Amino acid sequence: MLLTSQSFPPEGEIPKKFTCDGGDINPQLEIHNVPLSAKSLALIVDDPDATGGATFTHWLVWNIDPKTTVIKQESKPPKSVQGLSDFNKPDYGGPCPPPGKKHRYFFRLYALDTILNLTTDETRANLESAMQGHIIEETELMGVYER
Repeated sequence: MLLTSQSFPPEGEIPKKFTCDGGDINPQLEIHNVPLSAKSLALIVDDPDATGGATFTHWLVWNIDPKTTVIKQESKPPKSVQGLSDFNKPDYGGPCPPPGKKHRYFFRLYALDTILNLTTDETRANLESAMQGHIIEETELMGVYER
C-alpha cells in the first residue's frame, strides 16, 4: 500500500494553503495498492514534534471506502467519518507550528479488515483502540512545515 500526494513530495514542504497560515484545507492524497481483503481505510494525520513533547493529532478519518484512490483537497472521502482532532473539532486542522521550528507531519493510512462503529465525537485513543487487531497493512507520507 502506498500514500502519495500531488500537493507535496515525500518529506517535502507542505504548501501554506494547507496550513493555518493559508486556507487550512486538507491536501490531495492518492491511495495505491490497497489490499483486496480491506473492508475500510483509516487516516491519522499528526505532528510528533508538537510543543510539550506530545504528538498533536490534526485529522482523524475512518470508514473510508477501500476502493478510494483519491482524497481530494478540501474534502473528506464520501461516507467516511471524521473524529475529534486535538483542535477539538471533527475536521482537518492544518499544520500550525510555533514560528522558527520545522515540524514533521505524518499522514498515516491503515487498511482494516472491518468497518468501525465509531461516532464523530471519538478521539484518537478510541480510534486506535477500535483498530487494534484489525490492521492488515499501513503506510505513511511525511511532509514538513515551518512558519
